[in-house]
Amino acid sequence: MMLKTNSKLNFARLTDVSSNEILSHMSDPRVAEHMPLLTFEWDEQAVVDFVAAKEACWERDGLGHWAFLLGDCYVGWGGFQKEGDEWDFGLVLRPDKFGLGPRIARTALSFARTDERIPFVTFLLPPSRERLRGLERLGARFVKLVEHEGHEFLKYRLETV
Repeated sequence: MMLKTNSKLNFARLTDVSSNEILSHMSDPRVAEHMPLLTFEWDEQAVVDFVAAKEACWERDGLGHWAFLLGDCYVGWGGFQKEGDEWDFGLVLRPDKFGLGPRIARTALSFARTDERIPFVTFLLPPSRERLRGLERLGARFVKLVEHEGHEFLKYRLETV
């Protein structure tokens, strides 16, 4: 599923991106700084497993994570993943493209507002994330600290209806 926007920003499937692009992105130590669940070294097999897991979400839920492209350039990945009864939104950008976060998030959240399956979106952020004003400007509100896979996260919620 390709989601075209009114700019050069496009949302494609992760299968449309070279595994070398994903490997390079996820091997950058700056990416891991705010990803406490990233506890392994990325290699070709990790990319294959990652893409397969994200594609399985599309098969199971009809929605999942996209590859974000600016023109033809891969800038990161993210999207919606069903966690129990909630749709969690994640966004992982290449360090040189961190500035695109608000634009990509606004585009993805606009999509969520048109999808009747998504009455609200949650965000799980590590406590190391200090800049949260952008998320709050989008309308997300802090819910509570939660534990996920042995790590604490700040949980935010954004109503989409």
